[in-house]
Amino acid sequence: MLWKVGGDTAFNYRIVPFFVSRRSSEVFGFHFSDGSALTLRNKYTLMANWMETGCENRYLGAAVAPSIEWWNPRATWSVFGSAGGGVGVLDSQGVRGGEGQDFTFNWYGQLGVSAELTQRLTFRGSALFQHLSNGGQTDPNPGLNVLGFTLGVGRSF
Repeated sequence: MLWKVGGDTAFNYRIVPFFVSRRSSEVFGFHFSDGSALTLRNKYTLMANWMETGCENRYLGAAVAPSIEWWNPRATWSVFGSAGGGVGVLDSQGVRGGEGQDFTFNWYGQLGVSAELTQRLTFRGSALFQHLSNGGQTDPNPGLNVLGFTLGVGRSF
């Protein structure tokens, strides 16, 4: 669940995000002598946001980001962070103070914890900041900043 924390729109937004992400195998890593590891991966994300409150109803987007992870020595849990951006479309309603057009840019930052449930399944919880904006393509440019938390399940293939 994400809540409006800023931006130029006067409308209060509450957003239910649905993200599907793919993380690459390790691009770069440092493995410590105690068995813990610091890993860098590429992350590709498809976003589907339901705007529970606000002018618009839904947002579909895609983003790319690096993901940095610190894994404990037994590789049973990690702390992770990522920040990236991309593009998307929403169903702008033509309401003054709303996003103003369907095409938007997005960027986000995420910080969380991942715990191994089984060899293939993980549970993830994170804090998530997301920004949606039309990049100044309309006047006014009512960007939207939302902050909240996500819970999810990951599966290794």
